[in-house]
Order: sequence, then structure tokens, then C-alpha cells
Amino acid sequence: MSTSTATRSSSPAAKRRMSAARRRAVRRRRIVALVAVAAFAALGAITLMPDVEKAVQEVALPLRHEDIIRQQAADKGLDASLLAGVIYTESRFRDQTSHAGARGLMQITPATANYIAQKSGGTRFEQGDLATPQINISYGSWYLRYLLDRYDGNVVLALCAYNGGEGNVDKWLQEAHVADTAFTLDRVPFAETREYVRRVLDARKDYREQYPRELGL
Repeated sequence: MSTSTATRSSSPAAKRRMSAARRRAVRRRRIVALVAVAAFAALGAITLMPDVEKAVQEVALPLRHEDIIRQQAADKGLDASLLAGVIYTESRFRDQTSHAGARGLMQITPATANYIAQKSGGTRFEQGDLATPQINISYGSWYLRYLLDRYDGNVVLALCAYNGGEGNVDKWLQEAHVADTAFTLDRVPFAETREYVRRVLDARKDYREQYPRELGL
């Protein structure tokens, strides 16, 4: 290499060109790396998407003890999605006790539990048993079936009675009969009961749509 060539190669302009070329190469490598990371992230998101969607669904509309729900629905001739809707509305599938003393997943009061035990042959029943999902759902589904039979299969009336009491529902029906008007949910004087029935019916629809396999529908 001649002296003049070496001088040109090491000139400031040549150095700037080489530096710019290196910067372009570094940028290209960074872009390639970012594209690769994005591709892997997208692949991971696609892979995890079903699990994420399921987790979100379980938070928004939880379902527990589906085997018991299926069994009790079949045994009592109930719609499993209706039974799940009642449990969701009553307790969000959490074992708890209300200020009125209602216990467990289906929020059964001590008096109602004793009545169910007497009618269903639960001679060894104790109030503490209501914390057991199998017994609580069994008793709650028995009572729901009883109310449906009592009101000729009318789901709205049965749910009104589950929340507001049979005595009140009978009174409202009698008042509608005396007034010669049809009884509708809008005529229920208890705002809590009206809202309760609507929430259960909405939940029944959601469970039917989102958990048909789990509920055996």
C-alpha cells in the first residue's frame, strides 16, 4: 500500500464514513433483534391467550363445584345454568354468612334449612353442615325445586319467593287477583327482590353461554 493510499484511508472523511457504516450495522442488528423479540412475544401471547381468556372469565363469572351442580340439577330436574345463576347471585361461589344468618353458597337461613331437612328426610342435619358445598347445594336445589313446583314452574315467582319469602309472594298474587291484574315482576314492591330476580336471570343466560360443557348443557 502506498503512503498516499494509507493517508486517504485514515483521513477524517474516511473515518466518518466507516463510523456511519458501523452505526447503520448496529441499527440493523437492533432492528432484527427487536423484530425477533416481538415475534416471540406474539407467539407467546397466542399460546397463552386461551389461559388468559379463561382466567378473565373465571374472575368475571366464577364457577365452582360444577360436578355437584350437575348432579343436583339432574336429581332435582333443574336447569343447571339456573342453579349456577342462583349461587352466583347469592354468594359469588364463596362460603359466607349474611347479617341475617343465611349460610353458605346458596345463602340458606337456619329456619329454611330446618324446614328442608324435615321435608327431605335430613334427620341428622346440623346447621354447621350448610358450610359443606354438597349439603348446601343439595338443600338449596331442593328448595328451588319446591318453589318451582309450588308456583307451577314459574321461574320468576320461584325466584321472588327464594329471595322475598313465600308469604310475600302469595300476598302479591292475591292482591293482583283482587285487582284483576296480571302479576309481573315490575309489580313486586321490594326493589331488592326485583333486582335479585333480574340478576339471577342474567346470570343464568351467561352461564348457559359460557359454561355449557361444564354444566352438562
